[in-house]
Amino acid sequence: MDGDLKGGTPKAVGIVWALLALNTLGSAGAKTILPLPRSVIQMVTMGALVAAFALALALNLRLRIRASAFLFLLTLLLVPSVISSANLEVGFGALFRCARLALFVGTLWLLSRWWDGSLTFVRHHIRMYFVALGTAAAGLVISPGAAMPETYGGRLVGALWPLTPPQIGQYAAVIIGLTVLLVLGHRTTRGSAALVIVPSLALLALTHTRTATVGLLIGLVLAIGSLVLTSAAARRLFVWAVVVSVVAAVGFASALEAWFLRGQSKEYFTSLTGRAKVWDALLTAPRTTAEQVFGMGLGDKSFGGLPIDNSWLAVYSEQGLIGVILVAAIIVVLAGVALLRPPSLQRACAVFLISYVAISSYTEAGLGDASPYLLHLALAASLLATPAAATPLATATPLTRRAVTQRRVPRWARRSEMT
Repeated sequence: MDGDLKGGTPKAVGIVWALLALNTLGSAGAKTILPLPRSVIQMVTMGALVAAFALALALNLRLRIRASAFLFLLTLLLVPSVISSANLEVGFGALFRCARLALFVGTLWLLSRWWDGSLTFVRHHIRMYFVALGTAAAGLVISPGAAMPETYGGRLVGALWPLTPPQIGQYAAVIIGLTVLLVLGHRTTRGSAALVIVPSLALLALTHTRTATVGLLIGLVLAIGSLVLTSAAARRLFVWAVVVSVVAAVGFASALEAWFLRGQSKEYFTSLTGRAKVWDALLTAPRTTAEQVFGMGLGDKSFGGLPIDNSWLAVYSEQGLIGVILVAAIIVVLAGVALLRPPSLQRACAVFLISYVAISSYTEAGLGDASPYLLHLALAASLLATPAAATPLATATPLTRRAVTQRRVPRWARRSEMT
């Protein structure tokens, strides 16, 4: 039955959202307990995207969509992607990635019908990434050696599904932040929140992911700060957070420094674990005017065989200056809309997601392609959407007009009319 007639979001929409997340898990990572060929993983992830699009289309056969600046700019990002990839300088894989991005964006357009500023997609987001973290935790229990290999410096990886430490850290940080905000908004119980937050914090600590940790802390500060004027619970938590931060900085400074350094020298840490060398090489590499404007085509976010690990430079490399401008516009538009919205739990969740993605973009790639970061921003866009207007009585069907009329007439009045 049509989800709108029920007055809510169909449960199958949650399945579509989970399939989109499965598609963004990636196929490269640590060695798993049971060897999984990369071709098989790619078939699963791409199959998930195709299934997500097909299911979203089945749920929205009338192609009802809600236009937004976020989706419009994301669609425009396909233009430099296709233009640069059509040269085939990076192989046919570039066109394949363009098709993947187009399918990803198309699925978001179909889901936009149910973007009404509610917390429905927040709950879907938390559930699906909690399941992903569950696979990492299960791998740790089954084979601790495979889950914390020396090749990754003893950091937690996915032993059942090839998840990297930054991925696990990202998923943990995002669901921790969203769950904390749900508790502040009294949208979940403290017991249920503890079941999510406590194990997620443990997994985040085992990954030693600095970007995710900093993004979580700053994102929560900004999100809770947006609620301070309207929520007493937010004010109390904000004060306690400041006190705890000061105590931790004074009493556990050496331990925190050791955790952040991860056994690396301070010189290596200041060079962002070698990322700066790749960035300098990318920026000084010769490019034609077309390559500067449109990029080199969608690739694997690497340069010279090394990961770029910066969303802005990755977009510049693959989609050129036009891509950088469009991605910046997406962040600015979402942040601007969030600032213009009145204080609310939905706005706080959106502020957390936008700030987390903006911080992570400095040391993680993914804003120019189908990725969890785009999915986080899509969730923020759904939270900032205004509720759909009620159906006018003049244009309503006889069935809905009768229902509206009955709702407007008090029950005692209907009884008197019958007598």
